[in-house]
Amino acid sequence: MKKALLLVSILFISVVTTACINNLAVQELNNKAAAFMEQGNYAEAIERLKSSIDLDASLYESHYNLAIAYTKAEDYPNAISAYEKTIELKPDFADAYYGVAVVQEDLVADLSTGILKVNDDGRLEKLEDNNADESDDKAFVLTDRTKEYIKSLTGAAVKNYELYLEKKPAAADADDVQNHIKDLKLKRNASSQPAAIAQE
Repeated sequence: MKKALLLVSILFISVVTTACINNLAVQELNNKAAAFMEQGNYAEAIERLKSSIDLDASLYESHYNLAIAYTKAEDYPNAISAYEKTIELKPDFADAYYGVAVVQEDLVADLSTGILKVNDDGRLEKLEDNNADESDDKAFVLTDRTKEYIKSLTGAAVKNYELYLEKKPAAADADDVQNHIKDLKLKRNASSQPAAIAQE
């Protein structure tokens, strides 16, 4: 499955510490989490980062690193929450806007392919049997609720990519991101157009 572009530019960052004992413990937990991330052990990385945040929830770096770990683990709802907390703590941190936009697109991909669905109560649910048997002739159909959620997520991704460029106008990938924004807007607009009626 194709996930959103340029995920490699989302990097784990070090915690900047002061001479506080809690911050030394936080830094150590973040370092351990980074090692687990390198090994591909995202569950252990997430646990270390949660512990780090329990010690000091005011460090945006820990929340950002947690967002990355959730992203790598493909737990997109929790990744979005962690990115949003990062942005709340450090609104001028451009990479958090980029990261949340990527995750919003990844969530759209999972919804569009039936890996996830939106329940009647608005919560996301992972479908157990998302690999339909090839002999099954039933086509996957998106519900109206899922279509609206996808449209909303796509709009949010566009907004977050734009905020990324606003916060980091000289970004090396600015042209690529700008082109990607245009593509997303075209897709969003195309999906909101009614289907063409064939004329006889």
